[in-house]
Amino acid sequence: MHGMDTSDPKAPKIVHAFLPRDSKGVTIKETWDVLGMRATRSDDTVLDGVFVPDKYIARILPAGAAGVDSFIIGFFTWGLTGFANVYYGLATRVREIIVSELKTKTSLALTRSMAYHPEIQHGVAELWIELESMLPHIETIARDWSEGSVREDWFLRLLAMKYHAVEAAFRIADRARDLSGGFGMFKKSELERLFRDCRAGRFHPANSALTHELVGKMTLGINPDEQPRWG
Repeated sequence: MHGMDTSDPKAPKIVHAFLPRDSKGVTIKETWDVLGMRATRSDDTVLDGVFVPDKYIARILPAGAAGVDSFIIGFFTWGLTGFANVYYGLATRVREIIVSELKTKTSLALTRSMAYHPEIQHGVAELWIELESMLPHIETIARDWSEGSVREDWFLRLLAMKYHAVEAAFRIADRARDLSGGFGMFKKSELERLFRDCRAGRFHPANSALTHELVGKMTLGINPDEQPRWG
């Protein structure tokens, strides 16, 4: 968990801490009624008068980009690499399903399965090509982190990797539903669930807007904390 300490308005601090779920004042409200990613049960955590002992406080850092230290970089590397892997796995499963379906799917306009339709072949090729670029990108970031090959542009590379993975997964799931036809709309189709789940990737931090802002500003040498933020 983290929160802002504004006891000094001129120098706000971000407090990063851990807290046992059974702590006094911690309750969970079941609010997770969502489009996709339903199994995670990411319900609301309500803190009411909760006391956090010093032993559970991991870091107290300046607010904004000035507070990005090795703890924050490590946390984001763990999170964004994990997100990217989830959506790579999802995209891989989408491809497996649609390829299997198309080999047996028939049409009155064809004498053989839909796999022999030229546009279906084109679409499946698009899925393969899109998926092929995802894993090397994710593995490169994971390997560089594991080997300590972290340069000044690490945060930019990390954001780019996560953005690439979730956007590619969405395109793959969306295209697969086109190839599947009407059956992809039915609840009993696994593609329907995977399409809903992959949409969540665009909500995971950093979202598209923040990713483009940070990558653009830092590439141009602009401090993300500089005010005014735009204009």
